[in-house]
Amino acid sequence: MGRVSVIETGLDFNQLTPREETNAIVIHHTGADLDPDAATIHDWHKQNGWNGCGYHYIIRKDGTVECGRPKWAVGSHAYGRNTDTVGVHVGGEFTSSEPTSAQIESLVALLADLCDEYDIDPTTAIIGHRDTPTPTACPGDVLYGMLPQIRDTVAALVA
Repeated sequence: MGRVSVIETGLDFNQLTPREETNAIVIHHTGADLDPDAATIHDWHKQNGWNGCGYHYIIRKDGTVECGRPKWAVGSHAYGRNTDTVGVHVGGEFTSSEPTSAQIESLVALLADLCDEYDIDPTTAIIGHRDTPTPTACPGDVLYGMLPQIRDTVAALVA
């Protein structure tokens, strides 16, 4: 990966399963006007009885990108699509608010790196949580509405 710097967090997980294929990237949001770091999300998910942070990447409001679950591992972020996707969490509530410009810049760079790494087409592989077999309102109407432009921008970067 080269377009964006990712901060390794060293989160502690029990046994993880390697992901055998990567066909898509699922975009999420917090659903509340918060800016949680990877360690906070890790704690939240452990409190739910899970194996820790289910997302592979967390993008903070200042554009910082942190590693959550190791990128090689099966995620725990989109039931029915965990085994073949990478989960990207964008901190904030985007039902009526917009992500920061720093978040969008980092998101585009991260998505371009991931599409290159896994040789996947950004125009079809970048999806919102609501596009999975267990849809929610995630990643919020505003960020979801931005996905077509984000896909196009990423496609131009990886072309």
